[in-house]
Amino acid sequence: MPRTGETYDVIVVGGGPGGSTTASYLSRHGLKTLVVDKATFPRDKTCGDAISGKSISVLRELGLHAWVEREPHARADGVVFSAPNGYTVEIPFPKKVDPAKMKDQREHRYIQPGYVVRREVYDNILFQFAQKQEHVTTLEGFTLTDLVWEGKKVAGIKGKHGGKELEFRAKVVVGADGALSKVAEKTKAYDFEDKHHDHWIGAFRVYFKDVKGVTDNIEIHFVEGLLPGYFWIFPVDNGMVNVGAGMIETDLRKPGKDGKKPNMKATSYELMKSHPLFKERFAGATEVPGTYAGWLLPCGSERRQLSGEGFVLVGDAGGLIDPFSGEGIGNAMVSGKYAALRIAEAFQANDFSAGFFKAYDERVWQALGHELDTSYKLQQMGRHTWLLNLIIKRAATKPKVREAISDMLADREKKEELAGWWFYVKMLFL
Repeated sequence: MPRTGETYDVIVVGGGPGGSTTASYLSRHGLKTLVVDKATFPRDKTCGDAISGKSISVLRELGLHAWVEREPHARADGVVFSAPNGYTVEIPFPKKVDPAKMKDQREHRYIQPGYVVRREVYDNILFQFAQKQEHVTTLEGFTLTDLVWEGKKVAGIKGKHGGKELEFRAKVVVGADGALSKVAEKTKAYDFEDKHHDHWIGAFRVYFKDVKGVTDNIEIHFVEGLLPGYFWIFPVDNGMVNVGAGMIETDLRKPGKDGKKPNMKATSYELMKSHPLFKERFAGATEVPGTYAGWLLPCGSERRQLSGEGFVLVGDAGGLIDPFSGEGIGNAMVSGKYAALRIAEAFQANDFSAGFFKAYDERVWQALGHELDTSYKLQQMGRHTWLLNLIIKRAATKPKVREAISDMLADREKKEELAGWWFYVKMLFL
């Protein structure tokens, strides 16, 4: 166990996918790294549990792809969409993608079929891997209380562990401590009191067993009562599914025509009981006790400050969640990789200033910003019920439309066409 007062090159606050990925890459750069987390692994994390192709690119680079496949998981070979009018369509992820293109780790352009892995399993894989790295020390059960400052520069952390006050110092502190990041708050990189509700999503998830009709597809259902947002059913492992819903926080705060604010939980449970698409599937299904949980998702449609004097933010702490899908694991891992690279460059230059770390922000937004902007446009299009009905009905009845959407799901650069009105005009003639 690290002793209070010890000095490290880098301290990473948070051992989830972003923090553990950062630490693993920092070790490859030979940097002495401390990872602290308030939980003890393995631990649950509220999430949809979907592991996208972007995550798999990083897993392969770290050599963790096979480890994930050995643990309990489900495959995600495609996606089922349903429209408010009841039409459903299955869109398979393309089976074959040019291997040369798959090697493009920098832009993560090409999406690979993914997995659905409970975060209790997935995060533990990444944390245990980081813990085994040569230059990494971990401390679980540590609660961050404050940062250590040298003038305006972050120089370490303070916190509690087992009732004792501990302090550690480092040249760089990485905030990987989630949506309501203490590091982001303490550095004033983000003002949570003045957050913009249009760029936050409220969500919940709960596990069920014995849901009928579960396949190797993830399911996204656009249903009345949860728009703009969606209801999901994701297969997990051992006969379980992750069921949940998410909506834009602004809409959750806005009273409807009946004067009442939306209630995602009540609406979703009513859907499972009475909606034609779900009532037979959930008849006889059982909820896994103690698995219901809700949380807030900060979306990358709002570009936050990601670094400053002696600190960087990765993943949810930097608000890098996809505003359309709600997925954040892939962007957390990608940003962790870029953070480690810039931190290594900072040590080479002996420069830990905000000006030097600005290049990290630029690198992240260059790699992820365009896709996040596209996803925000798609999120806003989800407000148009007629459009969802139109495109899903066309995809359900026209093979060429399904093929076009599948191709766009496979290629992040083509995905932006989905956010343009011309795409929907073209779909009318396929």
